[in-house]
Amino acid sequence: MIQKIIGLAKASHFGPTVLVTAISFFFAQLFWWEGPSILIAISIFAGQLVVGWSNDLIDYQDDLSHQRVKKPLVAGVITPSFLMSWLRVMVPIALFTNLFGPLGFIGGGLSIFAIAWAIAYNFYFKFTILSPLPFAIAFGALPSAMALSKDYTPPLWMWLGGALLGTAAHFINVIKDMDEDRVSGIRGLPQRCGKPGSIAIATLLILAAVSLLLASDLSLPPDYEGLLTTTS
Repeated sequence: MIQKIIGLAKASHFGPTVLVTAISFFFAQLFWWEGPSILIAISIFAGQLVVGWSNDLIDYQDDLSHQRVKKPLVAGVITPSFLMSWLRVMVPIALFTNLFGPLGFIGGGLSIFAIAWAIAYNFYFKFTILSPLPFAIAFGALPSAMALSKDYTPPLWMWLGGALLGTAAHFINVIKDMDEDRVSGIRGLPQRCGKPGSIAIATLLILAAVSLLLASDLSLPPDYEGLLTTTS
């Protein structure tokens, strides 16, 4: 059973999932005290599990054809039916924790919107020139959901910075499997730009994000202290 749990963790793309969860916890603490922030992080974690598991299920045949034995499905650590059964459990958990947790219907709805875009990437966008779009929307929405949960309009640096960094992550993440993707007919924008082009674009996007953050007033909401006082 321990091996299956490890397989589930690997199938979730555990590193990126933990990173996104940690970032969500950081932004949640800008608007909430520790208790609700932990619940928000759990809701984001549940959503990331849905994204990661669905990705491995969708890519299973392609991963098998390329013998990507580091993937738990290909290695036989878990089976597609086992992973699907856990996905069916996690989808309602992600919906419930996002919509009925501290994020509320507005912030939680935006979080679900981001999850939907990430899943849409797996099904459709990664085959098209618009492959960066789900990353831009999802990563731009993540911090904004925290702000909207407290009726605070997300500033430019928050949503645009997230969108730029998310898009850069897309170009970087694709590089390692780019040659195999082309064989499989996956022709997203990074595959069309090639490895040198993707590295250059990712670098420019990161520089743009850093420049935006340096040029912006990275201030907290004007009533920040009041927000924490009323929710603690």
